[in-house]
Amino acid sequence: MQIQEKQTVSRVKDAIKESQNYFLSIQYPDGYWWAELESNVTITAEVVLLHKIWGTDQERPLHKVEAYLRSQQRDHGGWELFYGDGGELSVSVEAYMALKLLGVTETDPAMVKARKFILERGGISKTRIFTKLHLALIGCYSWQGIPSLPPWVMLLPENFLFNIYEMSSWARSSTVPLLIVIDRKPVFLTDPAITLDELYTEGIERVRYELPSNGDWTDLFITLDKTFKLAETLNLVPFREEGIQAAERWILERQEATGDWGGIIPAMLNSLLALRALDYDAADPIVDRGLRAVDNFAIETEHTYTIQPCISPVWDTAWAMRALVESGLASDHPAVVRAGEWLLSKQILDYGDWAIKNKKGKPGAWAFEFDNRFYPDVDDTAVVVMALNEVKLPNEKLKEAAIARALNWIASMQCQPGGWAAFDMDNNQNWLNLVPYGDLKAMIDPNTADVTARVLEMLGSCHLFIDTPNLKRAMNYLIREQETEGCWFGRWGVNYIYGTSGVLSALSLIAPEKTRVSIERGAAWLVRCQNSDGGWGETCRSYNDPALKGQGSSTASQTAWAILGLIAAGQATSKFAKLSIEKGISYLLETQQSDGTWYEANFTGTGFPGHFYLKYHLYQQYFPLLALGRYQALSELWS
Repeated sequence: MQIQEKQTVSRVKDAIKESQNYFLSIQYPDGYWWAELESNVTITAEVVLLHKIWGTDQERPLHKVEAYLRSQQRDHGGWELFYGDGGELSVSVEAYMALKLLGVTETDPAMVKARKFILERGGISKTRIFTKLHLALIGCYSWQGIPSLPPWVMLLPENFLFNIYEMSSWARSSTVPLLIVIDRKPVFLTDPAITLDELYTEGIERVRYELPSNGDWTDLFITLDKTFKLAETLNLVPFREEGIQAAERWILERQEATGDWGGIIPAMLNSLLALRALDYDAADPIVDRGLRAVDNFAIETEHTYTIQPCISPVWDTAWAMRALVESGLASDHPAVVRAGEWLLSKQILDYGDWAIKNKKGKPGAWAFEFDNRFYPDVDDTAVVVMALNEVKLPNEKLKEAAIARALNWIASMQCQPGGWAAFDMDNNQNWLNLVPYGDLKAMIDPNTADVTARVLEMLGSCHLFIDTPNLKRAMNYLIREQETEGCWFGRWGVNYIYGTSGVLSALSLIAPEKTRVSIERGAAWLVRCQNSDGGWGETCRSYNDPALKGQGSSTASQTAWAILGLIAAGQATSKFAKLSIEKGISYLLETQQSDGTWYEANFTGTGFPGHFYLKYHLYQQYFPLLALGRYQALSELWS
């Protein structure tokens, strides 16, 4: 081995040790890892609105939200959807609303800058439906401009063309409570009471409270909405109260003992708004428990108070375990044993909403959060299985039984096209994304390449197999999903680098010979995307502009994904992109900080492509460690 290569191997060893020490230092006593899940400011702004509506704002340190919002405002005056996006209209309107609710005056310099930014982009009338809905709750927008959601939707049977279970789990858990809110159309008084008339570019007296027309067949939905509104005006909505009662019952049945709904803030906020519209009292145990659940998503510092959109302890723990073990920590190290036993305790043995479409599956999955028994997901479950498979626990029989139960559940969740979705099977009625209410284009949960790849990676890495016809269907699905450039779309991570890395990791384990051509094309695409600094990066804009696939400033997490994909491809084909891998490793080594961590400002996680992005604060830690660990094992072979 040449001297330079020996030095690199030595540096990798040191970098791994420093990263491992960091992880061991931040593990929680119960055994899990968990770090901040960051989004844009709308989540925190909407929580301010919620507490103002309930009158519970004085019981929380909401005064610290002002400092947070001010810190997130950019020089152009707006607030961002993701880091460096130039500012986004709806996000900025909601931040402005929250500051006003917190008592900041219109003449404040920050508000003057924000108002200029908002008006230049079309004002409130150009915002998304959900922003307008939140403004309607406090009289700053008219309910006439909000799509109608007739409560009788709750009563449609499972075998009907459409019912609530044809919506994605996140859309369903957020929409059912809105059936109540939109039916009641409440306007709440807040302290202070505010108006936002100054944010209408056309002037408040000329606002047209109507749904935007597209000039195509989808305008049929606008006609249908007018029919619904007319029925409301004439009090001719069929089964109105029965639908409201069914929605209320559904909400109450799905509240966790911890107070959560759906494990996500939108579902939690909307459920609490529905209860407020039904005149529940703030002291009601259900409401109190729900409000305290929202508090559990908060991060408070000396000066700021923010709310996370979700929390990710199961996901973070499973990936941290994999990174630690694959980078050389003993499989029976006390830290990973504690983590493994904690994960076993979190396996969900209850039937959830997934069972509506999946009549054959039995429980045995994991969710993203501490508690979310109605909505476990395939992605988390597959990663947990891989993590558990890599550690040695005191009760191996219990572990093996948990893995077997999880495998059976995943197998039962395969969709008709051959892949897997996140939370449901065959949740794919794309027309739902075209309704005016669904302007975030996230109403369904179809199978995707990245989740499917995770399942196949699990099968290959754990030497597990479902029956051959279904495995073949999944492989064929991935081959069909490959883009002309050689990459794969990433639904839950930004974006094609994430998707390509996952698929290469899967195909290299499950069918290296049969899929050799696809693997080589994917690896070649990753090599072409490498930046001059040795790293990889991809902007969130690639979801809106395919020309930006694989392009962006380098980040630790995306560099690690590319390295993992290239290593997997090399192992499958014996054609290692050695120079690209080593440049990527050098990038990770050069950017590691003195405490063993990496830092990236960019959002590399995806909530809703094009509309909502996430920054997992541990992505920049465990993915680089995993990449370094696999490189270390590879370098031993090269030597």
